[in-house]
Amino acid sequence: MRFLLMTLALLATGCSAAAPPQRVVEERSFSGVAPRGQALLRQAMIEAHDSARAAAGVPALAWNPALAADAERYARTMARTGKFEHAEQPMGPGRQGENLWTGTRGAYRYEEMASHWVDERRYYRRGVTPDFSTTGRWEDAAHYTQIIWRGTTEFGCATASNAKDDYLVCRYTPPGNVVGQMPT
Repeated sequence: MRFLLMTLALLATGCSAAAPPQRVVEERSFSGVAPRGQALLRQAMIEAHDSARAAAGVPALAWNPALAADAERYARTMARTGKFEHAEQPMGPGRQGENLWTGTRGAYRYEEMASHWVDERRYYRRGVTPDFSTTGRWEDAAHYTQIIWRGTTEFGCATASNAKDDYLVCRYTPPGNVVGQMPT
């Protein structure tokens, strides 16, 4: 089984990841195909985000169906094209934060997908963006910081699949990872 996790491009920064994403092989924690469905996805994403934000001392996010619809459109684009990259977005009003994940189709539960982002907490240290990673690479903690970004109030997520991979997209407003600001 293969796993691909791409780092988050900092929003509003112009920064880009220096190295291509790494492929990682992980043990499966269950047999068969992971359960799927919109209700399960929403529940898993809300629980993962609420838990991470509570641990960071910031309020929970509200689920936004319009952001979920935007996320679904982009997840379908990635599944159709096979290109795993951040969406092009205009700077300024209307810009959304974005976390992306991809992995082998049906091999990961929604909770596992979100946990890959939340687990970046191990590299997080309080600091002004982009200086919030203990590794010195903002990319190592940027999914996590988008999740716990104090100024973010709403989010929505969706998945899409092709024959080989699942793609998860979460969109956030207002976006996090703003250069010169603190995540929490």
